[in-house]
Amino acid sequence: GKVLLDGHDIKALNIQWLRSIMGLVQQEPVLFNLSIRDNIVYGDNSREITQSDIETAARKANIHELIISLPQGYETSCGAKG
Repeated sequence: GKVLLDGHDIKALNIQWLRSIMGLVQQEPVLFNLSIRDNIVYGDNSREITQSDIETAARKANIHELIISLPQGYETSCGAKG
């Protein structure tokens, strides 16, 4: 079989371009045994990520207010189930 995007076989597309326009949202979120901050920035090794970037992402996810209410804020540890 083939996977088509707008009628084009994805094997013929530029992989970097394809990755830049696609995203994945799983139904069950995966959290690593790291801080909230580290979970937010996980996987983005392409640039320097500022605290402002992290807070912007948290605000977009409607979780910033909860995070800052925690005693350790963005440094609060997460487990596999949150």
